[in-house]
Amino acid sequence: MADHHSPGPLDGVRVIDLATVVMGPYAAQILGDLGADVIKVESPADSLRIGEYRKTPGMTPLRLNVNRNKRSVALDLKAETGHAQALALIHSADVLITNMRPRALARLGLTYDDLAAANPALVYAHAAGFRGDSDRADAAAYDETVQAASGLVDIVNRTLGTPLYLPTILADKVSGLTIAYSVLAALVYRNRTGHGQQIEIPMADTLLAFNLIEHLAGHTFEQETSPTGYWRSLSQHHKARRTKDGLAAVVPYTPRNYRDFFAAAGRPDLVADPRVNGPHLNPADADDLSDLVDECAPALTTAEWTEVCAKHSIPMGPVLELDRSHEDPYVREGHLLETFMHPTEGPVRTIGVPVRFSATPGSIRRLAPVPGQDTAEVLAELAAATR
Repeated sequence: MADHHSPGPLDGVRVIDLATVVMGPYAAQILGDLGADVIKVESPADSLRIGEYRKTPGMTPLRLNVNRNKRSVALDLKAETGHAQALALIHSADVLITNMRPRALARLGLTYDDLAAANPALVYAHAAGFRGDSDRADAAAYDETVQAASGLVDIVNRTLGTPLYLPTILADKVSGLTIAYSVLAALVYRNRTGHGQQIEIPMADTLLAFNLIEHLAGHTFEQETSPTGYWRSLSQHHKARRTKDGLAAVVPYTPRNYRDFFAAAGRPDLVADPRVNGPHLNPADADDLSDLVDECAPALTTAEWTEVCAKHSIPMGPVLELDRSHEDPYVREGHLLETFMHPTEGPVRTIGVPVRFSATPGSIRRLAPVPGQDTAEVLAELAAATR
């Protein structure tokens, strides 16, 4: 495990992770990577998750990938003792992250109003599919339904003619990142004023705002100047190229980029093409030019294009094959995947901390716990602190 002299910028902050699946746990893990003491409170009934595991039931790849730098406490919140212990933990904390539905939180007495009376400095981050004041407040939300509600499925359908979901749980992960930065902002406010607050992170709102940055396009103006959708991203030509020996993202952006690319491919006729010899590119020529790049890319290997594009400042990057990501020099040199010996699962690959702090670096201090493994330790600490 990484050993840094700094305990991390969030050392001394306690976070209660009362969340399931990916979104909330991912946010809590980010805070844990930055030094927070993260305590994952989970129901004993949730311990045996369905999914692939190697040795220990519940220790699935997904759990291992979003629960490092945490301690796990198994509590039955519906039982009197478990509920009281959970409340005591929350009252000892700086931050609570939960994605429980509003009605469930109300039944358990775990709303912000319930908790802020005893812990007014608490930063209470509640993530859900939809806003709490909307008629969809208690609707079940999964990544697919949020991709649909945020316009992402429409974007894909307009591009491919098929309403596919993006092949990654983007809504969960973007919302997890939003939880993390929102919590940090609330902690800054609390450190200045002494007051906590409630943060609501609706997934649909978060992903819609994310999508509209470029795709609001001509509808940015009240009198629309063009349809929604960023033309470059919506083009079916917006894809990696096949080189002589593989795939690469070769993306000429300027007339000079195109001329240098065509020259390297041995196509002087295209270097002289008037479409790449004006002061600017015409968006109407984009698809035709993309076809020409596809036609020329097989002239060189990926390594040769890497050299050519670096020399001429043409945006380019090889396509990383996920199955071989642990062999990639950039991934290795950045410690973005490292193998650690998990106490129950044996050797596991662990995703590195992607951000770097010069004075207070984040670190991987502990691997994902087996559900409930830290219950006795944490409750003993809590009892000692309240004597």
